[in-house]
Amino acid sequence: MKNCIKWLLAGLAIIILSSCSPQNQSASLEETEIFSLEYGNFEDELNVYDYTRIGNINLDLAMYDGFFYISNAESKKVMELNSYGDLLTLYYNEEVTPRPSFAIDDATVENATRKAIEYPFNKLSKIAVDGRKYLYAVDSLPEERQEMNETETQVLSQIVLRFDGEGKFVDYLGQQGPGGTPFPYIRNIYVTQDNELVVVCHNGNGFVVYWFSMSGYLLFTVPISNDVVPNPYAEDQEVYIEIENVIPDSDSRVLYVNVNYYVERIDESSHMQSGIEYDSSQIQVLNVETGSYAKPLSILPYEEENVSDFSSTTYKIPYDFLGVTESGWLFFILSTEKGFVIQMVQSNGQKILTGHLDLDHSKILYYTFALDKSGILSVLKVQPEKAVISWWRTDYLLQSVISNNKK
Repeated sequence: MKNCIKWLLAGLAIIILSSCSPQNQSASLEETEIFSLEYGNFEDELNVYDYTRIGNINLDLAMYDGFFYISNAESKKVMELNSYGDLLTLYYNEEVTPRPSFAIDDATVENATRKAIEYPFNKLSKIAVDGRKYLYAVDSLPEERQEMNETETQVLSQIVLRFDGEGKFVDYLGQQGPGGTPFPYIRNIYVTQDNELVVVCHNGNGFVVYWFSMSGYLLFTVPISNDVVPNPYAEDQEVYIEIENVIPDSDSRVLYVNVNYYVERIDESSHMQSGIEYDSSQIQVLNVETGSYAKPLSILPYEEENVSDFSSTTYKIPYDFLGVTESGWLFFILSTEKGFVIQMVQSNGQKILTGHLDLDHSKILYYTFALDKSGILSVLKVQPEKAVISWWRTDYLLQSVISNNKK
């Protein structure tokens, strides 16, 4: 009952819409804290301070059906927790994380309320969970097992580990599938409604996307670089292209490629080129099966006005592409002085919602977002005293818009 009340209050707090136009609406978004975690080396704590190495904090967050999954690279473990913060499953490296008190020899015992799965993780990063509760975790191979690409310009070191719904280790995936060649740097991993895994990688020429079947076999390899994405500008215009991110659709074999376009800036007084400036953004929609691009979707930039004593200048800033929901809403985000601006765009471009997420950057050492299939936006914030998991019930906001459209 307490959990239901928490969800209801969270939903009521955000459904405050003010219509700006038939196409564009703004929303008031209220953050709700779900639970917090202490710092330390015990099974239900996070370790974010590894004094033996230099580098950034490395945590990742995934949320599926109200359950939270946290990858903690410093402790070489992955935690599954419910919405109260209770630890349900721990995947851990026993050389770094002590064997938990609830660990049993047979992790598949049906009566076990909590599970402990020992695995020799090396360098964890991104995680994802599919509809079967399979856990996918990006890890790095030891140096002696890493490879170089054909031109010997890039280290191939990362793999994707697979654990089934009971926590048993299945195998690891490389470029060709189970046991394959390690991947180049993995930007992120995603799972579709059909439980297909999509691995989005960076290489020297841009992005490479590996699309796997539910059983783990390679279906498609899709290279995406600046010279192959559509260019909407005239052939004689000098245009600089930046592929910001690539994210798969939830229920079709489609990739959404977020492309920022920059053009030459001409000085008004001298009529000479004085640099380049951001001009526009488009989502280029790539059908993986046919290799063809559909009609692009224009993404409005964030506009910020800089006012001086005698003039004002408006700057256009492109959003970062965050994710896609199963109902086809594309989420974009941008950091501001007072938190984040979020923009939600229907894949057909008919509706655009914008809102602000209030976060005090001065109190946050690290953060990572997770967008679930329904549109709930969660965040893991590393603060000086503790780590906090919060969410914004943006799914209620999307449902409200859909219901209004049907009336």
